Amino acid sequence: MFSQHSLRPFQLAISLLLIAGCSQADDATRPATLQALEQQGFTVIEEFDAGEEVRAFAGVAGDQPMAVYLLSDGNAIVGTRVNANGEAIDETTLRDRVAKPMGDQMWARLEAADWVLDGEADAPRVVYTFSDPNCPYCNRFWEAARPWVDSGKVQLRHLLVGIIKEDSPTKVAAILNADNPSAALLENERRFAEGGVAPAQTVSAEVQAVLDANQMLMVSQGFRGTPGIIVRDESGMIQKYHGMPQPDALADVLGPR
Repeated sequence: MFSQHSLRPFQLAISLLLIAGCSQADDATRPATLQALEQQGFTVIEEFDAGEEVRAFAGVAGDQPMAVYLLSDGNAIVGTRVNANGEAIDETTLRDRVAKPMGDQMWARLEAADWVLDGEADAPRVVYTFSDPNCPYCNRFWEAARPWVDSGKVQLRHLLVGIIKEDSPTKVAAILNADNPSAALLENERRFAEGGVAPAQTVSAEVQAVLDANQMLMVSQGFRGTPGIIVRDESGMIQKYHGMPQPDALADVLGPR
């Protein structure tokens, strides 16, 4: 192991989508409409109480928590209920039963991945970032984070990928194979304008496995480029940031300065 060890804010759908009706399945616990939705990518987590008029199911599509309300005629509505004030009724239910457990599982996957530490290992705030050694926006984020990292408030955990340039994988290999990967990462960022670290001659099977795993993990979290940043907010919910955060968002990512 080389490790040194935007869920984006849940956006509730305001407009509701009426799903074409399917006949009720013989098994009352497995409505045919839910089976149809599952074939379209919806995963049912559990049923919850929404009163006597509908059956409600908490689930997820992609990484988006959502509710399905099964009507008496066998049709279903996907979205969220709102009260007379336009407030989402089931937001807390979806957060506690879907978003929070999903976030805990995601965080565990990140912790178990191969990453390179940037900062103090006991820094209280952990920020994961998918980084490419040739990514200028990764370098900008690294630079912007220095006050938080240098003060011991934040540790960045870099999940290295090699996707931007032909020598990105060999630069990752140079960092991971170094006696001190953290120091090699620091050298790459400090000397980024000069070309960063010298690429390794080859990429070993072990390093390639890390590159492949990190890229698969990056894509699974919805990132298509670097940096892809994941952090837990004050409530413990996962927040994702695609690309270099805007200056006014840095405090959200890195916490109080």
